Amino acid sequence: MTDQGNNPVIDTSKPHSARMYDYYLGGKTHYEVDVQAAEAVIATVPFAGAMARANRDFMIRATRTLVEDYGIRQFLDIGSGIPTQPNLHQVAQGVAPESRVVYTDNDPIVLQYAQALLHSTPEGRTAYLQADASKPETILDSGELRSTLDLDRPVALSVNALFHFVPDEWGPYEILDGLMSRLAPGSFLCLSHATTDVGDPELAALGRRVEEIYSRGGTTLRLRDSAEIARFFHGLELIDPGITMAHHWRPDAGTETELKDGEPSMFAGVARKP
Repeated sequence: MTDQGNNPVIDTSKPHSARMYDYYLGGKTHYEVDVQAAEAVIATVPFAGAMARANRDFMIRATRTLVEDYGIRQFLDIGSGIPTQPNLHQVAQGVAPESRVVYTDNDPIVLQYAQALLHSTPEGRTAYLQADASKPETILDSGELRSTLDLDRPVALSVNALFHFVPDEWGPYEILDGLMSRLAPGSFLCLSHATTDVGDPELAALGRRVEEIYSRGGTTLRLRDSAEIARFFHGLELIDPGITMAHHWRPDAGTETELKDGEPSMFAGVARKP
């Protein structure tokens, strides 16, 4: 649901991570300031676009796996970003038309394009909530969510490419715990996170330079190592293949990744709440 009475105020004077991500994916919802920042990232890490696409493909495979293999019919996508085909609800409802999805983001430009996220199948339902991920209660107690999802039944929480934009001082682990603690047993966490823990000191150094590029644009990017990312899954039961690079997570047979050997994407994993 969107607030049709308010026009979102979009700041085009500085780059925004959602619009930069849209540029990496080949979208059209960005401005020149975003292009300049994204191109600076690409100049530093030439496979940045391939990384973004690998992360998007992970979302597609993880969603499909949860619907097909685990019977999940409810999804909460936090930090949904600018709509990009296929959106999560299109993947889920393509397998199970009755699937229900709530998208949340706090970016005004996502609100502007949120109607693209609301084209549900007749059997299912989608909703959009303008909310701050750092305040889980504003999401879980919202009328939009409560009228769409049944929190007494399993829900898949999708937080792809979200927490590397949450600095340590915001308490990222506490935020995630606050979300997962309210979900029913049998719920799932789908998470991907950018990292400098890639086994190559030169690539790790490039990652730090990317952090600086985002920082100059006013966005905190906090790359975490594998141990820090594994901590997000504490107390949950990882499904195979565990935490791995996004492009290595259950790749579709017969498909090839854009990434070359040694080029990372993001750490990614899917885990069940006991």
